Amino acid sequence: MLRTILTILFIIDSLGICVTVLMQKGRDSGLGAIAGSSDTYWDKNKSHSFEGRLILITRIMIVVFFVLALLLNMKVI
Repeated sequence: MLRTILTILFIIDSLGICVTVLMQKGRDSGLGAIAGSSDTYWDKNKSHSFEGRLILITRIMIVVFFVLALLLNMKVI
């Protein structure tokens, strides 16, 4: 029973990771990457934006993904 619940959570987490990664913007900066200027207001306050929250949610979901993967591979459950 516990294995079934963990498997369902694993699948939901996998789908959630796919959605949050696809919602994020690409890392390419175009011609701005040549100048190397990353001291803009947007770069300094990115953690307070929607994009910053998506990155945080993705990181948390990845940690949950690995914990669930380890639990599902244990022979005890």
